[in-house]
Amino acid sequence: MTSSIARRTLARIFASAFLVAVSLPGSAQPASPAPTPGGSLVASLFPEPTSLINVVHNLYANSVVASQVFDGLVSYDAKGEPIPALATSWAYSDEGRTLTFKLRQGVKWHDGKPFTSADVKYSALEAWKKRHSRGRSTFANLQDVETPDAYTAVFRFSLASPVVLQSLGSAESIVLPAHLYDGTEIAQNPYNNKPIGTGPFRFVAWKRGEVIELARNASYWQPGKPYLDKLFFRYIGDEGTRAAALEAGEVLYAPYDPIPYSDVERLRRIPHLKVETRGYDWKSQIQVLEFNLRNPLLADVRVRQAIAHALDRQGLVDTVVSGFGKVATGPIPSVARYYSTDVARYPLDLARANALLDQAGHPRGKDGVRFRLRIDQQAFPVYLASSEYIRQNLARVGIELTVVARDNPSFIKAIYGEYDFDLNNLIISAFIEPQLGITRLLWSERAAKGVPYVIASGYRNERVDTLIASVQAELDPAKRRKAFLEVQQIVQKELPLVPLYELVHVSVYNQRVQGLNTHPDGADTALTDVWLSQ
Repeated sequence: MTSSIARRTLARIFASAFLVAVSLPGSAQPASPAPTPGGSLVASLFPEPTSLINVVHNLYANSVVASQVFDGLVSYDAKGEPIPALATSWAYSDEGRTLTFKLRQGVKWHDGKPFTSADVKYSALEAWKKRHSRGRSTFANLQDVETPDAYTAVFRFSLASPVVLQSLGSAESIVLPAHLYDGTEIAQNPYNNKPIGTGPFRFVAWKRGEVIELARNASYWQPGKPYLDKLFFRYIGDEGTRAAALEAGEVLYAPYDPIPYSDVERLRRIPHLKVETRGYDWKSQIQVLEFNLRNPLLADVRVRQAIAHALDRQGLVDTVVSGFGKVATGPIPSVARYYSTDVARYPLDLARANALLDQAGHPRGKDGVRFRLRIDQQAFPVYLASSEYIRQNLARVGIELTVVARDNPSFIKAIYGEYDFDLNNLIISAFIEPQLGITRLLWSERAAKGVPYVIASGYRNERVDTLIASVQAELDPAKRRKAFLEVQQIVQKELPLVPLYELVHVSVYNQRVQGLNTHPDGADTALTDVWLSQ
């Protein structure tokens, strides 16, 4: 890219990339009075993590714990802009194809070994690029990481990669210790479940099905932090029990919708409890219904359009999540960049749905049923409730659904390992920057059997693939917007998935908990600044 326009665009995009380490990641809620060190925080997390790293499986529960133990190269401020963490400064050059990081010196892994550029190189090339479901796209153009010295890491890209800095926090791209992972199969490494990180808390114990115990890292690179001595993540499987534990003060903090949505207003009225909806915008999560296009029934776009017209999505929001959501109009959420309303819509229209099914050659049988399908999801309450609601909706147009609930490992194996499903009821992180998230459900080139939460539908559209590939290195915001607009238009016409609604997550915490991070990625980041009032 050599034009003057391109150079000016590059300068605008990367102007903030020349940073000096003059600030540290901070809380979005300034603590007053001064923080009181010490004490133990008992948090609740559901589901139980499958691993204590978020590389192989980026389930949010994995990220919530991993971010306590590991750091990223950067953190993010209240506007979502990168600020120093393990990297103290960074600079783009070569028209965005080179990104040079200066690393923080004196940082130790929890086992006492020094953190160096070798750890960054291993993490970027072996973990983020090869094993992370989103990183496979984000770091697709990463060719090498050079380490001229122990505290410099030079990322070399084949093409400019303008969104990489938005994916280098601990919620997305933890830095792993190369001395414990290099030469091993990451998915099988025993340190996944007894992690050694550089983060504010060190791993102590994991009693499966009960609790994960972490302790203060006294040698953390942020002087005086973290404030807490101990951090416990309790696994409580039942929503009612979690609500009772919060009310009784047995649990002081619970992120990611720990209670039934129908119970939020009641808990909000309890004086010692607080409800927070900030801290989730970075992920911009959306619930979708993904079709398996290998099924001849679902390969017919008329059937997919009929299903879309049969769904009462506003009713789903009102009934299943008590209004804590917004009906989605397309695959890119309304809070994200490049969102457009200039796309095909599928409002509730039973007459249209029935007509499309008739046209597709699926008349009702004597029992009123046209055909039968299966809807799969993980065995979480919101999934189960929404699948039941969808089942009732589709029954009105003669489609009989069987609801199949699976535990997490079985779900991953069936949907992404064997493609054994008809409808996949899925909550996915679309991200404020859609290149990081929603494209993995649409870009056929990133399909990888066995990798969780990437395209499972079998959808392939050459134009969509070309457009998504083009934005990987596109620096011009206008061109990026144009490409994403066309992607939305094609996808809404062909419907490999039906966007259902945009999620509004809630965290519930005790008023004693001070300093929670409410930045866009706050719910997935370390509790470094949290302290307990008396």
